[in-house]
Amino acid sequence: MSKGGLAATAITLALIAAPVSAQQRKPPYYASIAASKARMRTGPGRNYPVNWVYVRADLPIRVIDIYRDWRKVESADGTSGWMQVGLLSDRRTGIVQGGITELRESADAGARVAWRVAPGVVGRIIGCARGWCRIDIKGRGGYIEQARLWGVAPDEDVD
Repeated sequence: MSKGGLAATAITLALIAAPVSAQQRKPPYYASIAASKARMRTGPGRNYPVNWVYVRADLPIRVIDIYRDWRKVESADGTSGWMQVGLLSDRRTGIVQGGITELRESADAGARVAWRVAPGVVGRIIGCARGWCRIDIKGRGGYIEQARLWGVAPDEDVD
């Protein structure tokens, strides 16, 4: 094999292993669904029945258990089951809960409202501190009260 072939193989293997190595933290922790179609199963293996199919990438999930390359996860509505680690990402996302929520220009309840977001909207969490999270929702950024998001613990700081 040529040097170029070896380098390409090494890069490919590193990319394949990245999601697995990134998901080796001790549960519970938050992550997100990386795939546009992800099957949740009743047990940690392909021989277990599928109990739910997610067709929306970036949905936040909470990893609550680990078995080999399978993760027991829980969704915002409390549904739980097993997913292969390759379907998950360490990318932090949050889903808006409750009523319509204001996305503010700064981390302050008195700050100007930049946008209003509906329940069920998913955004990528950029960071959280002191009860506020900076999120990006399809290119629209702002701050949202941490208590209005599922995908981050109430007192968790996210860098």
